[in-house]
Order: sequence, then structure tokens, then C-alpha cells
Amino acid sequence: MTANLADTSLWIRRFHPTPDAPARLLCLPHAGGSAPFYFPVSQALSPAVDVLAVQYPGRQDRRHEPRIESIPELADALFEEVLPWIDRPLALFGHSMGAVLAFELALRLERKGTVPLVVFPSGRRAPSQHREETVHLRDDDGIVAELRTLSGTDAQVFDDEELLRMALPSIRSDYKAAETYRHDSGSRLTAPIQAHVGTGDPKATLDDVRAWSEHTESEFEMYTHPGGHFYLNKQMPGVTSAIARKISLLTP
Repeated sequence: MTANLADTSLWIRRFHPTPDAPARLLCLPHAGGSAPFYFPVSQALSPAVDVLAVQYPGRQDRRHEPRIESIPELADALFEEVLPWIDRPLALFGHSMGAVLAFELALRLERKGTVPLVVFPSGRRAPSQHREETVHLRDDDGIVAELRTLSGTDAQVFDDEELLRMALPSIRSDYKAAETYRHDSGSRLTAPIQAHVGTGDPKATLDDVRAWSEHTESEFEMYTHPGGHFYLNKQMPGVTSAIARKISLLTP
């Protein structure tokens, strides 16, 4: 099964279609994030890599759809949407919640015989490094306080009460999915892993991220960048350069 390269779906967005690229990169957003977050990644990697960005249900143009509050359920649903795009090597990049979703999606692809080219977890501790977190159980003001601490949300959103209240249900659902996630300790990838993290990330220490090495039977690398949990906002050029080099090395 191959994709109609002129089309995208509710789940998959292509900002710079490059159907002749030798490889694809599927980008998975953080909790509360959406596909346009990866527009700069697509712009930077095109035309060498065909970048796909995931739009989760329950936000923006999908805001009227039921939200999914479980990483395994998200991975199951996304798996079906990704199948048309595996006609060429596919790499996965996920930031924060998107990192564990990328891991679970990669496991499902490998079980069906498709080994991702490489998995890029960003800003997220390894699945084995579980911590009890309950942000999703806070009231709205508590969740907003968490967002302010992480500095990943556009400041204008905090000034627009209506916009913020519209976004909070999907943010809460995503936090619930991320915070209730438990991995199968026996599951390891065949695909290599290249992890990225900000050196000042309060949600993922360097040791937390280094533990991603336990989740692959292949090569593991770790890149550190200046910044906190959303280091990616300012360090995008360095990250996309590392991604491009890795994909180029692995693409026949």
C-alpha cells in the first residue's frame, strides 16, 4: 500500500511535499502540540527528506473529534495512518510525549516487518525511567502554571483567555496519556536511536535520556543542546542538521 502523494489526511500533514526524496521523517508533537509546530523542520529538511507531521485529534481543525488519552491507543490509531507512507525508508521524530509515541509506533511497525530507519526521541526520558506525575489531575490554573514553567507555549496564548480555554482540554488529555504511560520492559527496537535533549530540561535529565540506549538493539547516540524542555524552539538548526546527517548515512 502506498500513499497518494498529492493528498494528506486528518492525521498526516505535508508542508513541503518532496515525493522524490529517498527517505521520510514522521514528526510527532508534544503534549498540547500540533502539526504546524514542525513546519520549520519540514522547511529545513526539504527537499532532501519528505517530512510528515502528525495532527492529533481534539485540536485545531480536529478539535471536534474525540481526544485519545492513552499512548497505546494513539499508537494503534496512528499505525494504520502511517502504513501508506512506508513505501520508502521512514524515520520517526517525537518531542516530549511524541517521543514515547514514536517509540510505541516503531514497535508496532517492527512487529509487522517494517523497521524504521532511525528513531529520534527529543526532550523525553527513556520509557524505563518512570516518574509519578499528576499534572493532568490539576485544575486549569495548575496546568497553565506548568505550561508557563516549561516555556513552550506562545506567550500570546496566555494573553488570550478564549484561545487558552479552547486548548486546555487537549493539553489535559495529552498530559494524561503521557503521565499514565507504562512501557513493556521486554520491548526493544531493532532500529537505531538518536536522542536529543536540552541540558537544562527539568523533565528529562541527561541520565534519563541516556537510558534510551536500553531500548534498542542497535546503535545509540545522544545529542545535548543549550536550553530547557523546549530547547528545540531555539536550537532547531542544530537538531535538523543532526537529523539530516543521520538519515543521509542510513539511506542507501
